[in-house]
Amino acid sequence: MEKKFGLSLKDKKIAGVCGGLAEYFNIDPLLVRIIFVVLLFGGSLGFWAYLLLWICAPNADKV
Repeated sequence: MEKKFGLSLKDKKIAGVCGGLAEYFNIDPLLVRIIFVVLLFGGSLGFWAYLLLWICAPNADKV
């Protein structure tokens, strides 16, 4: 079965982006959230990446 990325419905704080990435890569969601925060304070790349994934990614139930 092919793995597909989608917004998480069960591990969701804001939009489910970090939870979806964690499920896709099979890692802890906290690690993904920390990476996004570091990128946010390192030049706002985290904000734009999060926003882009939030807009473009489908919900996990539609994948």
